[in-house]
This record gives sequence, structure tokens and C-alpha cells, in this order.
Amino acid sequence: MIPRHIKSEIESTLNEEILSTNNQSGGDINSAAIINFEHGYSCFLKWNGSAPERMFETEAKGLALLSDADTELIIPEVLLTGRDFLLLSFIESGTEHSDSSFKFGAELAKLHQHSSDYFGLNHDNFIGKLPQWNNKNQKWADFFISERIEPQIKLGIQSGKFGSDIHSKIESLHKSATDIFPKEKPALLHGDLWSGNYMFTETGLVSIYDPAVYFGHREMDLAMTRLFGGFSSEFYEGYNSEYPLEEGFEERMQFCNLYPILVHADLFGGGYIQRAKEILYRYS
Repeated sequence: MIPRHIKSEIESTLNEEILSTNNQSGGDINSAAIINFEHGYSCFLKWNGSAPERMFETEAKGLALLSDADTELIIPEVLLTGRDFLLLSFIESGTEHSDSSFKFGAELAKLHQHSSDYFGLNHDNFIGKLPQWNNKNQKWADFFISERIEPQIKLGIQSGKFGSDIHSKIESLHKSATDIFPKEKPALLHGDLWSGNYMFTETGLVSIYDPAVYFGHREMDLAMTRLFGGFSSEFYEGYNSEYPLEEGFEERMQFCNLYPILVHADLFGGGYIQRAKEILYRYS
């Protein structure tokens, strides 16, 4: 059930009465529902009573950045942002058309061609409910280690998931990152691109949501699409038709995925801890 104060704020701000709600399952971090208004339209609501300060505010900023990139990816419109909730336009799910996955890959490649003078972002945000630091850096290896890998390792050490000896791997990880990643311009990333954060719509186009946006190495998004089973082969064909990956991506993929695996280890523990250790030792 939607908390009373959120319902009241939505109704008073939009001057609309909420007639009904349909709770949605599947989220690991937030609660969610489709809410139906008296004038016959619906919106998507997500909320979390224990959300860190500015979590939903920075998600709204990330959605705006994706929307401003001017691709054919469908981005939910932010209708209202509160301390502990985010109200979005409702996008109807649909079925995949014959060219949907290819088009998805090509449009993601177009998103990645939106660049910046630096790796990072002009504000910090979140991945899941964990803070994601985005201090600007001119070098990808420096940013990757100092803003992505090291903070998650420190969190893991503080919580007892990792031993303090893991921190000694940072220097050699930095050397590996410097050596292994091809030099590319910063790319606008979704930042949390797994199969649960996109859907095919009624038109066959793809909607992406729940971002953890920053300007980074584009292989971070591509690697994450392979983390939980991978996307279709047509998706990767579409991507490479628009913005071909450099040789050696398969070798770098696990290094890219060290970050989301560390995040999962810090959030959920379990087998992610051992998986993170295996990648740490492989690249250090």
C-alpha cells in the first residue's frame, strides 16, 4: 500500500484523485505500483521509506540526461520527485518486433556517442541504494579505480565481507586498467544496464529506466548486459553496426563487471563475494 503521505502529496500537487493502485513486484530496493487517476490515466510510482537522501532526486537527473541525448530509446518522464518517492509516466509494455533488439543495440550505441570532457558527472548519485561517486577525471583508469572499485572494496572491508588484504590489490588493479582499456572518449552511460532495467514497448521500441548515469567507458554498459545471461545476439549486432567495439572486449568484460559484482557483494553478500575475489585476483 502506498504510504499515506506520498498519496496525499501526489494528489495535492497534481490536483488529481488516485482511484486505484496495482502493486508491482520484482524490485530488490524499492516498492513500486501503477497508480490510476480519476481522469483515466496512469503513472508509475516507486518509493522507499529508508531511501538515502537525494536518491530519487539524482535518479530523476539521470533520466533527464538520458532523455536529452535524443535517441529513440524511450525514457520515462519524471512527473514528481519527493524525498522518498519518484512518480514517472507509465509506459505500456509490449512484444519484441523482428528488428527490436537490433534497433535497441544501435540506439544504445548512439547514446554512447554523447560525450563529455571528463569521466564522471557534475554530481554524485546512487547505484541501487549505495552511493556512487562521480568526481571528474581525465583518465578512465584513474576514475575506474578511485571512483568505482576502491569505494566498493572499502565498503566490503568495513562490513567484514572482505579482508583488509584486498586493499593491497588496488595499485596492481590500476596498472591493469591502464594497460587493458582502449583509449576512448567518455560516453554517456545508463550505468545499470541489465535485463531488469529495460523492456520492449507497444511500438517495439525499447524503454530503459532505473539508471545510475555517468560519463564512463562505454564497455561498462556492454559488459553489464552480459552479467546476468546477456542480451540477444541481434542487440550486439545492432550496437556494432553503429559504434563497433574495439578488439579484446571479451578479455576486458570481467574487469568491467568487477564494479557491479562488488556492488552486489556489498548489497547482498552471498556468492557475489567469492566472485568479486576471483576477478580481483585475476586482474591484480
